[in-house]
Amino acid sequence: MSKSNFHDWPQMAKDLNPAIGELKKSSPGPMQAFSEMGKAALAPGALDTKTKELIALAIGVAVRCGPCITYHSSGAQRAGATREEIAEAMGLAVYMGAGPSAMYAAQALEAFDQWDEKASG
Repeated sequence: MSKSNFHDWPQMAKDLNPAIGELKKSSPGPMQAFSEMGKAALAPGALDTKTKELIALAIGVAVRCGPCITYHSSGAQRAGATREEIAEAMGLAVYMGAGPSAMYAAQALEAFDQWDEKASG
């Protein structure tokens, strides 16, 4: 359950989607290629999709990308990640990204909680 409301992460995704749609219309070739690359990267292989979403979320934290946090928190939640798995992945993100990543890791945990609450009803 979300203990804070630094951002409304589901609303962030909703607010970004029209801008992303406009980018797709304005630059269809590269954006289609990016979309296909994402599908291929997240497809199950030696690593399952949940593990890949956890990695993507940790990278989003380490590179300090708020939109990455919301989209990959949602993806991790849909792939069956638990709050404990998110928290453990955030520990690795903090280790790799130092202090600033700790601030984004807190946001990622909050984002996951909000997406999980939204999915629960």
